[in-house]
Amino acid sequence: MNRPLYSPKTIQDLLERHGFTFSKALGQNFLIDGNIIEKIIGAADIQDKNILEIGPGFGVLSHRLSEKGKKLLLVEMDRRLEPVLEEVLADRDNVEIIFSDVLKLDLHRVLKERFGGEKVNVVANLPYYVTTPILAHLLEDDLPVESITVMVQKEVAKRMVAKANTKDYGSLSLLVQYYTQGTVVCTVPNTVFMPRPKVESAVVHLKLKGVPKNENFFKVTRAAFNMRRKTLVNALSKGLNLEKAKIADCLSAINLSEQIRGEELSLEQYLQLSQLLFMESILKRYE
Repeated sequence: MNRPLYSPKTIQDLLERHGFTFSKALGQNFLIDGNIIEKIIGAADIQDKNILEIGPGFGVLSHRLSEKGKKLLLVEMDRRLEPVLEEVLADRDNVEIIFSDVLKLDLHRVLKERFGGEKVNVVANLPYYVTTPILAHLLEDDLPVESITVMVQKEVAKRMVAKANTKDYGSLSLLVQYYTQGTVVCTVPNTVFMPRPKVESAVVHLKLKGVPKNENFFKVTRAAFNMRRKTLVNALSKGLNLEKAKIADCLSAINLSEQIRGEELSLEQYLQLSQLLFMESILKRYE
Protein backbone atom coordinates (compact mmCIF):
# COMPACT_ATOMS: atom_id res chain seq x y z
CA MET A 1 0.00 0.00 0.00
CA ASN A 2 1.24 3.51 -0.80
CA ARG A 3 -0.59 5.14 2.09
CA PRO A 4 0.23 4.21 5.73
CA LEU A 5 -1.92 1.39 7.07
CA TYR A 6 -3.20 3.68 9.81
CA SER A 7 -4.45 6.44 7.48
CA PRO A 8 -8.23 7.02 7.63
CA LYS A 9 -8.46 6.59 3.85
CA THR A 10 -6.76 3.17 3.99
CA ILE A 11 -9.04 2.09 6.81
CA GLN A 12 -12.10 3.32 4.96
CA ASP A 13 -11.07 1.38 1.86
CA LEU A 14 -10.67 -1.77 3.97
CA LEU A 15 -14.09 -1.25 5.51
CA GLU A 16 -15.77 -0.89 2.14
CA ARG A 17 -13.85 -3.69 0.46
CA HIS A 18 -14.71 -6.23 3.13
CA GLY A 19 -18.12 -4.87 4.12
CA PHE A 20 -17.04 -4.60 7.74
CA THR A 21 -19.16 -2.77 10.32
CA PHE A 22 -18.09 -2.01 13.88
CA SER A 23 -19.63 -3.88 16.80
CA LYS A 24 -20.64 -1.84 19.85
CA ALA A 25 -21.21 -5.07 21.76
CA LEU A 26 -17.53 -5.97 21.33
CA GLY A 27 -16.36 -2.46 22.22
CA GLN A 28 -14.55 -2.05 18.90
CA ASN A 29 -12.54 1.17 18.62
CA PHE A 30 -9.51 0.67 16.38
CA LEU A 31 -6.32 2.73 16.60
CA ILE A 32 -5.50 4.78 13.47
CA ASP A 33 -2.63 7.02 14.59
CA GLY A 34 1.01 6.39 13.69
CA ASN A 35 2.45 8.42 16.58
CA ILE A 36 0.57 6.42 19.21
CA ILE A 37 1.52 3.17 17.48
CA GLU A 38 5.20 4.12 17.74
CA LYS A 39 4.79 5.03 21.42
CA ILE A 40 3.31 1.59 22.06
CA ILE A 41 6.14 -0.07 20.13
CA GLY A 42 8.73 1.85 22.13
CA ALA A 43 7.15 1.13 25.50
CA ALA A 44 6.56 -2.57 24.79
CA ASP A 45 10.29 -3.27 24.26
CA ILE A 46 9.59 -6.07 21.78
CA GLN A 47 12.63 -5.95 19.50
CA ASP A 48 13.33 -9.56 18.41
CA LYS A 49 10.99 -10.91 21.09
CA ASN A 50 7.90 -13.12 21.05
CA ILE A 51 4.64 -11.18 21.13
CA LEU A 52 1.04 -12.02 21.98
CA GLU A 53 -1.37 -9.35 20.74
CA ILE A 54 -4.91 -9.45 22.09
CA GLY A 55 -7.54 -7.64 20.03
CA PRO A 56 -5.60 -6.67 16.88
CA GLY A 57 -8.59 -5.11 15.14
CA PHE A 58 -7.55 -4.15 11.59
CA GLY A 59 -3.96 -5.24 12.25
CA VAL A 60 -2.47 -1.76 11.93
CA LEU A 61 -0.44 -2.12 15.14
CA SER A 62 0.07 -5.82 14.40
CA HIS A 63 1.97 -5.03 11.22
CA ARG A 64 4.48 -2.86 13.10
CA LEU A 65 4.77 -5.43 15.89
CA SER A 66 5.59 -8.14 13.34
CA GLU A 67 8.32 -5.93 11.86
CA LYS A 68 9.97 -5.47 15.24
CA GLY A 69 9.30 -8.78 16.96
CA LYS A 70 10.54 -12.33 16.52
CA LYS A 71 7.16 -14.05 16.27
CA LEU A 72 3.67 -12.60 16.64
CA LEU A 73 0.56 -14.47 17.77
CA LEU A 74 -2.74 -12.63 17.41
CA VAL A 75 -5.88 -13.52 19.35
CA GLU A 76 -9.01 -11.94 17.90
CA MET A 77 -12.57 -12.62 18.98
CA ASP A 78 -14.33 -11.27 15.88
CA ARG A 79 -14.11 -13.78 13.02
CA ARG A 80 -15.41 -11.14 10.60
CA LEU A 81 -11.95 -9.57 10.72
CA GLU A 82 -10.28 -12.63 9.19
CA PRO A 83 -10.18 -11.35 5.56
CA VAL A 84 -9.07 -7.89 6.74
CA LEU A 85 -6.18 -9.28 8.80
CA GLU A 86 -5.17 -11.66 6.03
CA GLU A 87 -4.90 -8.73 3.61
CA VAL A 88 -3.11 -6.35 5.98
CA LEU A 89 -0.61 -9.00 7.12
CA ALA A 90 -0.19 -10.77 3.78
CA ASP A 91 3.47 -9.74 3.50
CA ARG A 92 4.40 -10.95 7.00
CA ASP A 93 5.62 -14.53 7.52
CA ASN A 94 6.07 -14.43 11.31
CA VAL A 95 2.40 -13.99 12.23
CA GLU A 96 -0.24 -16.50 13.33
CA ILE A 97 -3.87 -15.69 14.11
CA ILE A 98 -6.21 -17.49 16.50
CA PHE A 99 -9.88 -16.51 16.37
CA SER A 100 -11.13 -17.00 19.89
CA ASP A 101 -12.13 -15.29 23.11
CA VAL A 102 -8.82 -15.05 24.99
CA LEU A 103 -10.63 -15.75 28.26
CA LYS A 104 -11.67 -19.15 26.92
CA LEU A 105 -8.24 -20.11 25.60
CA ASP A 106 -5.89 -22.45 27.43
CA LEU A 107 -3.06 -19.94 27.24
CA HIS A 108 -0.59 -22.27 28.95
CA ARG A 109 -1.01 -24.79 26.13
CA VAL A 110 -1.23 -22.20 23.34
CA LEU A 111 1.88 -20.29 24.39
CA LYS A 112 3.88 -23.48 24.90
CA GLU A 113 2.90 -24.78 21.47
CA ARG A 114 3.60 -21.50 19.65
CA PHE A 115 6.64 -20.25 21.56
CA GLY A 116 8.18 -23.42 22.99
CA GLY A 117 8.18 -22.19 26.57
CA GLU A 118 10.00 -18.93 25.77
CA LYS A 119 8.96 -15.66 27.41
CA VAL A 120 6.23 -13.61 25.74
CA ASN A 121 5.45 -9.89 25.71
CA VAL A 122 1.76 -9.02 25.58
CA VAL A 123 0.29 -6.05 23.71
CA ALA A 124 -3.45 -5.40 23.89
CA ASN A 125 -6.19 -2.88 23.15
CA LEU A 126 -8.86 -3.83 25.69
CA PRO A 127 -12.51 -2.76 25.77
CA TYR A 128 -13.68 -1.48 29.16
CA TYR A 129 -15.91 -4.44 29.96
CA VAL A 130 -13.14 -7.06 29.70
CA THR A 131 -10.12 -5.12 30.96
CA THR A 132 -10.07 -6.53 34.49
CA PRO A 133 -10.89 -10.18 33.58
CA ILE A 134 -8.18 -10.27 30.90
CA LEU A 135 -5.56 -8.61 33.12
CA ALA A 136 -6.40 -11.05 35.91
CA HIS A 137 -6.10 -13.96 33.45
CA LEU A 138 -2.66 -12.79 32.32
CA LEU A 139 -1.35 -11.99 35.80
CA GLU A 140 -2.75 -14.75 37.99
CA ASP A 141 -2.32 -17.83 35.81
CA ASP A 142 1.48 -18.18 36.05
CA LEU A 143 2.01 -17.64 32.32
CA PRO A 144 5.46 -17.07 30.73
CA VAL A 145 4.71 -13.35 30.32
CA GLU A 146 7.54 -10.83 30.62
CA SER A 147 5.56 -7.61 30.15
CA ILE A 148 2.11 -6.30 29.23
CA THR A 149 1.58 -3.09 27.28
CA VAL A 150 -2.09 -2.27 27.19
CA MET A 151 -4.44 0.39 25.84
CA VAL A 152 -7.30 0.98 28.25
CA GLN A 153 -9.74 3.73 29.12
CA LYS A 154 -7.97 6.57 30.92
CA GLU A 155 -10.00 6.07 34.10
CA VAL A 156 -8.94 2.41 34.21
CA ALA A 157 -5.28 3.36 33.70
CA LYS A 158 -5.53 5.72 36.69
CA ARG A 159 -6.95 2.90 38.82
CA MET A 160 -4.19 0.52 37.73
CA VAL A 161 -1.39 2.77 39.04
CA ALA A 162 -3.26 4.52 41.90
CA LYS A 163 -1.72 4.71 45.36
CA ALA A 164 -3.34 4.49 48.80
CA ASN A 165 -5.52 7.37 49.99
CA THR A 166 -6.73 8.29 46.51
CA LYS A 167 -10.21 7.84 45.05
CA ASP A 168 -8.91 5.63 42.22
CA TYR A 169 -7.21 3.15 44.56
CA GLY A 170 -8.89 -0.24 44.83
CA SER A 171 -8.76 -3.95 44.10
CA LEU A 172 -7.54 -3.44 40.52
CA SER A 173 -4.68 -1.23 41.77
CA LEU A 174 -3.52 -3.94 44.15
CA LEU A 175 -3.90 -6.73 41.59
CA VAL A 176 -1.74 -4.87 39.08
CA GLN A 177 0.82 -3.58 41.58
CA TYR A 178 1.26 -6.91 43.38
CA TYR A 179 2.29 -8.64 40.16
CA THR A 180 3.91 -5.78 38.21
CA GLN A 181 5.74 -2.48 38.11
CA GLY A 182 3.41 -0.24 36.13
CA THR A 183 3.83 3.09 34.36
CA VAL A 184 1.44 5.19 32.29
CA VAL A 185 3.18 5.70 28.94
CA CYS A 186 0.84 8.31 27.49
CA THR A 187 -2.70 9.62 27.39
CA VAL A 188 -4.50 8.90 24.11
CA PRO A 189 -7.18 11.28 22.78
CA ASN A 190 -10.41 9.84 21.46
CA THR A 191 -9.71 11.37 18.03
CA VAL A 192 -7.18 8.66 17.12
CA PHE A 193 -9.71 5.82 17.07
CA MET A 194 -12.24 4.62 14.53
CA PRO A 195 -15.04 4.85 15.48
CA ARG A 196 -14.34 7.63 17.96
CA PRO A 197 -15.13 6.65 21.59
CA LYS A 198 -16.62 9.12 24.06
CA VAL A 199 -13.67 9.03 26.47
CA GLU A 200 -9.88 9.30 26.43
CA SER A 201 -7.64 6.27 26.71
CA ALA A 202 -4.13 5.65 28.01
CA VAL A 203 -1.28 3.25 27.33
CA VAL A 204 0.07 1.44 30.40
CA HIS A 205 3.24 -0.67 30.48
CA LEU A 206 3.46 -3.42 33.08
CA LYS A 207 6.72 -5.22 33.84
CA LEU A 208 6.04 -8.47 35.67
CA LYS A 209 7.88 -9.00 38.96
CA GLY A 210 7.76 -12.80 38.86
CA VAL A 211 6.15 -13.09 42.30
CA PRO A 212 4.17 -16.17 43.39
CA LYS A 213 0.39 -16.21 43.82
CA ASN A 214 -0.80 -15.04 47.21
CA GLU A 215 -4.40 -16.10 47.80
CA ASN A 216 -4.56 -14.75 51.34
CA PHE A 217 -3.46 -11.28 50.21
CA PHE A 218 -6.23 -11.14 47.61
CA LYS A 219 -8.86 -12.51 50.00
CA VAL A 220 -8.08 -9.60 52.30
CA THR A 221 -7.97 -6.91 49.61
CA ARG A 222 -11.20 -8.09 47.96
CA ALA A 223 -13.01 -8.11 51.30
CA ALA A 224 -11.65 -4.66 52.15
CA PHE A 225 -12.82 -3.03 48.93
CA ASN A 226 -16.13 -4.84 48.70
CA MET A 227 -17.09 -2.59 51.63
CA ARG A 228 -14.68 0.29 51.15
CA ARG A 229 -16.86 2.78 53.07
CA LYS A 230 -16.71 0.67 56.24
CA THR A 231 -13.77 0.48 58.60
CA LEU A 232 -11.36 -2.30 57.72
CA VAL A 233 -12.26 -4.14 60.92
CA ASN A 234 -15.93 -4.27 59.93
CA ALA A 235 -15.25 -5.07 56.28
CA LEU A 236 -12.88 -7.96 57.06
CA SER A 237 -15.03 -9.28 59.87
CA LYS A 238 -18.01 -9.58 57.54
CA GLY A 239 -16.10 -10.53 54.37
CA LEU A 240 -13.75 -13.10 55.93
CA ASN A 241 -15.80 -14.18 58.96
CA LEU A 242 -13.04 -13.21 61.37
CA GLU A 243 -13.37 -11.90 64.91
CA LYS A 244 -13.13 -8.12 65.14
CA ALA A 245 -10.78 -8.32 68.11
CA LYS A 246 -8.34 -10.49 66.13
CA ILE A 247 -8.40 -8.04 63.20
CA ALA A 248 -7.84 -5.09 65.54
CA ASP A 249 -4.90 -6.90 67.19
CA CYS A 250 -3.30 -7.57 63.79
CA LEU A 251 -3.74 -3.93 62.77
CA SER A 252 -2.18 -2.81 66.04
CA ALA A 253 0.78 -5.13 65.43
CA ILE A 254 1.65 -3.15 62.29
CA ASN A 255 0.93 0.20 63.95
CA LEU A 256 -2.45 0.84 62.30
CA SER A 257 -5.61 2.15 63.93
CA GLU A 258 -8.67 -0.10 64.20
CA GLN A 259 -10.61 2.82 62.68
CA ILE A 260 -8.63 2.71 59.44
CA ARG A 261 -10.39 2.10 56.11
CA GLY A 262 -9.23 -0.18 53.32
CA GLU A 263 -8.25 2.61 50.95
CA GLU A 264 -5.66 3.87 53.48
CA LEU A 265 -3.40 0.79 53.44
CA SER A 266 -0.49 0.45 51.04
CA LEU A 267 0.30 -2.76 49.19
CA GLU A 268 3.09 -3.49 51.68
CA GLN A 269 0.71 -3.01 54.63
CA TYR A 270 -1.84 -5.35 53.05
CA LEU A 271 0.89 -7.96 52.65
CA GLN A 272 1.80 -7.64 56.33
CA LEU A 273 -1.82 -7.71 57.45
CA SER A 274 -2.79 -10.74 55.38
CA GLN A 275 0.18 -12.67 56.72
CA LEU A 276 -0.77 -11.83 60.30
CA LEU A 277 -4.49 -12.51 59.85
CA PHE A 278 -4.04 -15.93 58.37
CA MET A 279 -1.26 -16.86 60.77
CA GLU A 280 -3.73 -16.03 63.54
CA SER A 281 -6.33 -18.26 61.86
CA ILE A 282 -3.88 -21.15 61.56
CA LEU A 283 -2.76 -20.84 65.19
CA LYS A 284 -6.38 -20.75 66.37
CA ARG A 285 -6.92 -24.27 65.04
CA TYR A 286 -4.34 -25.56 67.52
CA GLU A 287 -5.59 -23.65 70.56
